[in-house]
Amino acid sequence: MTAKPIAAIIASEIKATAAQVAAAVDLLDGGATVPFIARYRKEVTGGLDDTQLRLLSERLTYLRELEARRNSILESIRGQDKLTDELERKIASAATKAELEDIYLPYKPKRRTKAEIARERGLGPLAEAILADRSVAPSDRASAFLSADVTDIKAALEGARDIIAEGMTENADLLGRLRNYMKDAAFLRARVVDGKQEAGAKFSDYFDHSERWATTPGHRALAMLRGWNEEILSVDIVVDQDDVSPMKPVERMIAAAYNVGAHLPGDKWLADVIGWTWRVKLSMSLSLDLMRELRERAEEEAIRVFARNLKDLLLAAPAGSRATMGLDPGIRTGVKVAVVDGTGKLLDTTTVYPFPPKNDIRGTQAELASLIRKHKVELIAIGNGTGSRETEKLVADMLAQLPAPKPTKVIVSEAGASVYSASETAAAEFPTLDVSLRGAVSIARRLQDPLAELVKIEPKSIGVGQYQHDVDQSKLSRSLDAVVEDAVNAVGVDLNTASASLLARVSGLGKSSAEAIVAHRDATGPFSSRQQLLKVSRLGARTFEQCAGFLRIPNGTEPLDASSVHPEAYGVAKKIVAACGRDVRSLMGDSAALKKLDPRAFVDDRFGLPTVKDILAELEKPGRDPRPSFKTATFAEGVDDIKDLKVGMQLEGTVTNVAAFGAFVDIGVHQDGLVHVSQLADRFIKDPHEVVKAGDVVQVRVTEVDVARKRISLSMRKDGGADRGREARGSASNGGGTRNAAERQSRSQAPVQGALGAALQAAMKQK
Repeated sequence: MTAKPIAAIIASEIKATAAQVAAAVDLLDGGATVPFIARYRKEVTGGLDDTQLRLLSERLTYLRELEARRNSILESIRGQDKLTDELERKIASAATKAELEDIYLPYKPKRRTKAEIARERGLGPLAEAILADRSVAPSDRASAFLSADVTDIKAALEGARDIIAEGMTENADLLGRLRNYMKDAAFLRARVVDGKQEAGAKFSDYFDHSERWATTPGHRALAMLRGWNEEILSVDIVVDQDDVSPMKPVERMIAAAYNVGAHLPGDKWLADVIGWTWRVKLSMSLSLDLMRELRERAEEEAIRVFARNLKDLLLAAPAGSRATMGLDPGIRTGVKVAVVDGTGKLLDTTTVYPFPPKNDIRGTQAELASLIRKHKVELIAIGNGTGSRETEKLVADMLAQLPAPKPTKVIVSEAGASVYSASETAAAEFPTLDVSLRGAVSIARRLQDPLAELVKIEPKSIGVGQYQHDVDQSKLSRSLDAVVEDAVNAVGVDLNTASASLLARVSGLGKSSAEAIVAHRDATGPFSSRQQLLKVSRLGARTFEQCAGFLRIPNGTEPLDASSVHPEAYGVAKKIVAACGRDVRSLMGDSAALKKLDPRAFVDDRFGLPTVKDILAELEKPGRDPRPSFKTATFAEGVDDIKDLKVGMQLEGTVTNVAAFGAFVDIGVHQDGLVHVSQLADRFIKDPHEVVKAGDVVQVRVTEVDVARKRISLSMRKDGGADRGREARGSASNGGGTRNAAERQSRSQAPVQGALGAALQAAMKQK
């Protein structure tokens, strides 16, 4: 496979042309980042967006790995002097790694098998004779192959069976047909392990569960696999149990591949060999394949959900540059308090003890009020962990006694705050500050600017995924890093205020470059122009090209430095300004004047219409922030615990997480409620993201409360969705499965048992 076919394959998948893909591949190979290509190389790629480019990059890696494996296999078979023209064509046409490995199986170096031993004992011709002529009974043929190593007919026939069975397990075409049949017909079945009912109560939805393998949603698959790994559930692949014929469909497929009939003596013996081969060898290997594919499919879905939620969280509305008090609630250990100014600079810290055992409510309120007056606090960010509602009530009572204008209190997700507190980043930022107080600083800052603060935390620790600990961690990290990179570059970064953690996520920069920029800024003062970046140690022209457009300098010597216009295109921007006969500062933001211009008049040999239109849009709204305006949820008074909830209550809350089966909403009772996908709207919803995203403020109605299991079912429907509340019961916490009535019907499919069950469990646990 050459570069052209790879480009053609990817083009069909991302709905582009091969020429667009080839151009993007050249840029990626040259070191360009996805954000840079998507924003500043539209003419080169024909306008491929960041989503297409991310998929392109991922598929390019896979297809190149496939090509490398193809070449390795060809070299191996060629070295064995077994490569034929037909085999080479089959290898060249293999479209997946699985298909390629099927073809390679007969030629793959392996340890000495029973079939190989049988051949060494001279039984190869016996196997060939049985396959070639079925009219003679195999036992009659076997008598001619007895020897010192093969002492009886039974041993001879077992050797022939091993040889024929190995051929069946290495028949690439047959394996492909069997695998495709199983993908269509197989069921996934889960059962509770005897005696584990009480210990595994959280998996009770899967104590007796069966559904089609092909349509099992990722969140349910991961829930069952987690139960399997925790030895609460047995999980099996089942197929063909309802077929009562003597030879099952899978066995008939094998028989057809070898023209095995039903009447000749050799056919009857071969039918037994086929049944044995299926039970002992093929069912095990193919079920392993399906289980691995199911896990991969489920992991991909889980990673997509996590990535999308993370994007929504990173791009949540910033409260802005206002003095903010951060409160990290705690009962026995006290409430940690930190005050930061509008730029996030730490001004003050303390710890107050309004709860048992000290119960210093008045002292706490006085201390908080004093800090508010002293630092002119406008916002109070309260972490949503243990003690959150108690702390919020304490603050509300205090604010009621203060004169206007009063600060606005907001409940903020503290996911990952403790991780940040103990990190090297936090230690470098606050070397003398107690670890417990660093969390309060993070809570305050993430209200001011979620993106700038959350980039300091490893994305996996933010906790907006489903089963994130059960998926391939390297794939998850790559996906989440890409999301962070795209979010940071979509918003842009203030070169003179950004932390090294934030700068490190800018296109073309990394940790060392970001630290060099901060060191230069600390040593020489704020940057007055983007061009000064070239004076930073180890930051050359190539890096400047990649990062410059995403870095902003408000009120610098060059007005365009405050925009997303790339320095390489300043000439075009200045032609536009000249055409208006205006100063660039006065023209920026004048939409009426800019809309009168014809973008085509400014196209030249280097910059095409897409770039010109982008420049005009940026001049209309220079440095525009793509994030929404700031809005907060108001929790109901007197509803502080799950026990306070009553069916029918109308509440306001904030979406904290969106999974494939619905959305989790914080309604202020220390346990998020679930709005099942069927309860999100009065119309059919396939993907919850069609309706909500993390950070949205929504109105919900309580439809069901299970205090014992800490499950809250909510509805956003306006037609009275309580009758459908049961559909949400099956969703395990952190993304468990949900079943409708049809899915609950038990199907009596036979499991792959015995050695296969053990092999499946061992293989999946090893993964």
